[in-house]
Amino acid sequence: MNKFDGPGNSCYKLVKDQIRRMANDAWTALNRRQSSPRQHWMVPFERNEGFVGREDVLRLLLDRIPPSANKDACQRTVIQGLGGIGKTQIALEVAFRLRDADPSCSVFWVPAVDATTFENAYRDIGQRLRVAGLDDDKADVKALVQAAMSRDDTDRWLLIIDNADDLELMFGSGALAQYLPCSTNGSILFTTRTREVTERLDIYAAGIIEPTKMKREEGREMLQARLREDQVLDRASTDSLLDFLDDLPLAIRQASAYMSKTGISTARYLEHCLSSDATLVKLLSQEFEDRGRYDRIKNPVATTWLISFEHISRDSPRAGEYLEFMCFLAERDIPISLLPPASDEMETEEAVGTLEAYGFITRREEGESLDMHRLVRLAMWNWLRQEGQARQRYCDVVQRLDEVFPFPEHENREIWMRYMAHAQRVVESDEKCEDEEAMSRLLFSVAEALSIQGRYEGAAKLYRETLEAREKVLGKEHPDTLDSMNNLALVLDKMGEYGEAEKMHREALEAREKVLGKEHPDTLDSMNNLALVLRKSRGVEAEGGGFYEEQYG
Repeated sequence: MNKFDGPGNSCYKLVKDQIRRMANDAWTALNRRQSSPRQHWMVPFERNEGFVGREDVLRLLLDRIPPSANKDACQRTVIQGLGGIGKTQIALEVAFRLRDADPSCSVFWVPAVDATTFENAYRDIGQRLRVAGLDDDKADVKALVQAAMSRDDTDRWLLIIDNADDLELMFGSGALAQYLPCSTNGSILFTTRTREVTERLDIYAAGIIEPTKMKREEGREMLQARLREDQVLDRASTDSLLDFLDDLPLAIRQASAYMSKTGISTARYLEHCLSSDATLVKLLSQEFEDRGRYDRIKNPVATTWLISFEHISRDSPRAGEYLEFMCFLAERDIPISLLPPASDEMETEEAVGTLEAYGFITRREEGESLDMHRLVRLAMWNWLRQEGQARQRYCDVVQRLDEVFPFPEHENREIWMRYMAHAQRVVESDEKCEDEEAMSRLLFSVAEALSIQGRYEGAAKLYRETLEAREKVLGKEHPDTLDSMNNLALVLDKMGEYGEAEKMHREALEAREKVLGKEHPDTLDSMNNLALVLRKSRGVEAEGGGFYEEQYG
């Protein structure tokens, strides 16, 4: 401590001036600290060390989402795409990159999984921002936080609303969208599975970022990241597996986790995938650890779309019906005319549009047919099976095909060829249809179509199934049953199975004579068919001639 003899002392004046400067510096530093932005980082996940690729998408986002990118508006941007395409992981990576580029910008992350998680996240934001009134029992937490973040003097922020998928939650009774803040110092990034949410959020085309499936080199890098070198030595099998998984990030991550756990190769995993739908469902239902996903949301591909299925069934029953219907068909080139008829074209267009909005289907260029994502089809079928609805929905499909699939002839070839791949998939399914008459008619038509195409082995298999079904439902001597027997014999003849063909032609002829009479055209057809097969099988003209003489006297 210094003592001076009075204020006139030169040393006193020197010390006084020094103390004044120190005090001024302290006030300046305090004011600077209070006026400088206070950065908040509220992100629930660690950075994903295994994140690969997506650089084009990240560049687009980093050009838009910083609050400084548009000083005249609170900019809205959305990452929109199919569940499992990697939207949350892209949002997470871009949040870390924004923090690296602009440490003074706060980042707040809000899951829109349900109303509770949304409000809890808003409460956390309010506590970090020290919003007054949060602890009041009657406080509207969301409104208080919205007001605080909307102030003109607020520090810069990015708000990430993840999983904004539920229309009812965002715009219906939940109405969470009304609590979105608006400030020129802020920017909002959404992730959603459906275009309908994007439209309701009024986001312009420039703000809609739609990640597609991964580039092949990105998918390969992601798959190999957790595997040993010897598991991916077979490059062709690795690429075939990625083709099968449609380069979908979630499916690749799940496959990688399973192979890492079991030690199997990509070739072996692909064999499992191709063996049967049931085996594939089992593979795609495997849980795996992923620190970049919410605890309450299931990881497996087979279940990741269930919440979307439920939303569609609730919000657009016709779209839900179409989705359930299509999961029993072939995945490619599904004619819209094959779908169950709606009340009018507008209802059909709206239903198809809903499924397009979720990324579950894509419309072909000509606009008259659809493609369904392979794994979505499988997940939908598995969901129906778990809900105990698969058999009824399958029967609906059989009845619809029985209605629109004509008996194949060369004259109507264009029509039945349009539906052929789907009808064949349906009749070859392991599902059972209680409408056995409709099923037998469809089997008969598809078998005939295969025969016209020269695919005799497939035709013979289906004709046998048709014959068995008709004997059970209609009886052995019913004309339709005998038609099936006759056509099966014709196909066996074309396959060179003359012995069995002869036997069946004789049975058909005998039954037709008994039921229809000797002069009936069908009886005469059987007589002619038997004569022809005898001629081929025995190579003796006299056999056939003798047969005719015997019949005609």
